[in-house]
Amino acid sequence: MNEQKILLVDDEEELRRSTAQALELSGFSVETFSNADHVLELIGYSFPGVVVTDIRMPGMDGMTLMQKIRELDTEVPVILVTGHGDVQLAVKAMREGAYDFIEKPFTPQMLAGVIRRAMERRSLVLENRLLKAVAGKRDDIEARLPGRTQIMVDLRYRIRAIGASDADTLVVGDTGAGKEVVARALHDISSRASRPFVAINCAALPANLIESELFGHEAGAFPGAVRPRYGKFEHGRGGTILLDEIGSMPFDLQAKFLRVLQERTISRLGSNETVPLDVRFIATSKVDLEAEVTGGRFRADLLYRLNVATLHVPSLSQRRADVPLLFMQLVREAAARYGKDEMAVPPDVISDIAQRDWPGNVRELRNAADRFVLGLDGGGRLAEAAGLAERVAEFERGVIASALVAHGGSLKPVYESLGISRKTLYEKMQKYGLDKKLLANEMAGEMRREF
Repeated sequence: MNEQKILLVDDEEELRRSTAQALELSGFSVETFSNADHVLELIGYSFPGVVVTDIRMPGMDGMTLMQKIRELDTEVPVILVTGHGDVQLAVKAMREGAYDFIEKPFTPQMLAGVIRRAMERRSLVLENRLLKAVAGKRDDIEARLPGRTQIMVDLRYRIRAIGASDADTLVVGDTGAGKEVVARALHDISSRASRPFVAINCAALPANLIESELFGHEAGAFPGAVRPRYGKFEHGRGGTILLDEIGSMPFDLQAKFLRVLQERTISRLGSNETVPLDVRFIATSKVDLEAEVTGGRFRADLLYRLNVATLHVPSLSQRRADVPLLFMQLVREAAARYGKDEMAVPPDVISDIAQRDWPGNVRELRNAADRFVLGLDGGGRLAEAAGLAERVAEFERGVIASALVAHGGSLKPVYESLGISRKTLYEKMQKYGLDKKLLANEMAGEMRREF
């Protein structure tokens, strides 16, 4: 198992430094951060430690950081450090999944005690996951990429085989199919799991800053570069670099990136010195890169260099049989995320979900699950399905009530005429609040009014 680690996040430099020193004297390995920007790069299903974060911070605050950590793994312990006025907020965070909170001022011994308990809990979680995987039971990869169709079974097998290697990998799939989930899974089961996972959206980087963002720069490299800066490639050393939608990378930059892939070195802008780069590259694409090569928009040599191992993530249309199972899992996850009790999904909703097309794939299905859990309007055909269910139930109640009236409240001819068992009739009468004596009295009253 990887070395246990504390990620300590606090924007107050003096407090951050003194807390880290005290924890290291207590025998912990501590990595400090002045903000939450890069913390999520180290979090995954195999992360072997805990996160200690201040609640009040500029940029991403501690509450938001905790929520994003829970999206990656709900069982990573997050300990919140609060000021006196934040106690109510911390209690709310506890209800939403925080492991514990500690109020300022605190003693190092108090914080160390809370961390030790959190570490023990995290160790048990990871050991349990490992035992399940060894026993052939549902493991982390299956939890993140569920599905019983053969195409998903094959995908999980390939992830486990490729993940243990250091091979650069190309992940191909439609929008929302789960390409980044696959990339994170590859990272988390690799020997690099405890090092950064740096995701770079090639389509979102501004063209005039993309080289600086990736390679870094020296002071004076261009107007406004007042101090040296690490690029994202250098920041990810020892870990995994995800190049999301690599087909959007500008053509002239592709040649420079190809050189990085081949030589595993970089040079910051404004510098002639090379920096060794120990990283694994994973690229994703929603477009056919071979077609992009044919169209002159993507370098053929870069495609061949990236294509050491390729994983195809299927769309939901390619695994329709998995949709009901996946939706129910997403509902469970959404209920946990929003602090709600586990919810049953009515059969009519499942039926509607299974018949729908999902052009947005898992991302769209997740949004539908969130709306279902929150009870929001705008659920599209989910809301229509609920309305249909109500109309079907109303029709069924009317049929049973009419049969009871027609047979004077005698049950045997009712369930025989309807083709159901006596037990089923009792259950439906109870469900719809039907009382045979009341119905008989209503029938008699109607007959008196007619005559």
